[in-house]
Amino acid sequence: MFHDTSDLASGELFLRLRETAPARPEKGWVPSYAFDICLPDGTAAGYCNFRIGHNEKTYYSGNIGYGIDEAYRGHRYAAKACRLLMKLAWKHGMDYLLITCDPANAASACTCELAGARLLETARIPQDHDLYAEGKRTVRVYRLDL
Repeated sequence: MFHDTSDLASGELFLRLRETAPARPEKGWVPSYAFDICLPDGTAAGYCNFRIGHNEKTYYSGNIGYGIDEAYRGHRYAAKACRLLMKLAWKHGMDYLLITCDPANAASACTCELAGARLLETARIPQDHDLYAEGKRTVRVYRLDL
């Protein structure tokens, strides 16, 4: 089910696999990967994760999540990591990815656009979604065609 990820690299960064997680159908969770976003010397500048497949949960939480440590922001590492994850999506037979962000997070919206995604909508999060339980009420949904 999980694929080799050693090719998720560019001259500027690489993704170091931290863990994989199986699906949890009872929660609506799909299988996933978690990575450190690393500079060529191995320094972790942030993280990203990749969720395999599409369902109602991934529509609101996205197939990709990311965060960049404050000291490394401004270099577009998150967008570049998203582009690397496209390779992994292809291995899993996916033809598009969803990336979501808080409507108030302009930097994350910019990351989605830099990665090549287009805005589909600002969606209301259903009350039974994990994000709603975290206090979130709306999310911007972007689609990245592969």
